[in-house]
Amino acid sequence: MNLAHRPNLRGITFMLGAVVAFSLMDVCLKLLSPHYPPMQVAALRGLTSLPLVLVWIMLTGGFRQIMTRHWRLHLLRGVLAVLMMSAFVFALRDLPLAEAYSLFFVAPLLVTALAVPLLGERVGWRRWLAILIGLCGVLVVLRPDTSRMFNLGSLAVLGAAIAYAFSAITVRVLGRTESTQGMVFWVVSLLSAIATAAAWNEWVVVRFEHGPILLGLAVSGALGQYAITEAFKHSDASVVAPFDYSALIWGITFDALIWHTEPDQMMLVGAAIIIASGLYLIRGENAPT
Repeated sequence: MNLAHRPNLRGITFMLGAVVAFSLMDVCLKLLSPHYPPMQVAALRGLTSLPLVLVWIMLTGGFRQIMTRHWRLHLLRGVLAVLMMSAFVFALRDLPLAEAYSLFFVAPLLVTALAVPLLGERVGWRRWLAILIGLCGVLVVLRPDTSRMFNLGSLAVLGAAIAYAFSAITVRVLGRTESTQGMVFWVVSLLSAIATAAAWNEWVVVRFEHGPILLGLAVSGALGQYAITEAFKHSDASVVAPFDYSALIWGITFDALIWHTEPDQMMLVGAAIIIASGLYLIRGENAPT
């Protein structure tokens, strides 16, 4: 069936693209995290992407698209973006990407839970079951260990997941009246401004040799922000959020290629369970109604 007639499938496609872009962005964040304070890295994430976002807006209709009457929601989303980014960067100093992603995977369940009372979405038992199976896969990856789940890095990831869940709900609300250009512009601009102000007293001079990493951060961050905004704007939050699980594949891959951290057997089993739950959700969206 044509994707144009299946908005949830369109959202899933954008979400999968966003996961790839943000995984590349997270590699850049992890490479920068030993050299700069977490809040400065969050600011750099916004500042590097902002010029690309401005060019995109000019080429696709101009700045009239960013006019808004929903300042409070945009400001809330900007604050949530700062909290999420700084907390996740803090966690990446100590955690491998795959382990950080595994903990972050509580976010889809939070999004689904929040979508019911805040958005009035109906979530059937099959969708809940698929999400819960995915979370079981996360538990297999973690093999619940208090020393791993309740350290500062792990708690920071959980805080980032909570901020992400509320941000996803905010995108869904704003998407009813706001353009994609406007939503991307305001979140990137507010992230840049708030994080820069918060990091100013501890700002470290950016090294010239980090230029290629910052370029990668700019491109991947801008593309990921566009894709995830489109995903949550056009589709049920409870449908697209579970596809965050696919990030585990990229986390395992980048950990092995860049940091030579090999996943163990239990992590691979958990990843397989997570992927299976995502495929079940895709099958449900394709099923005739």
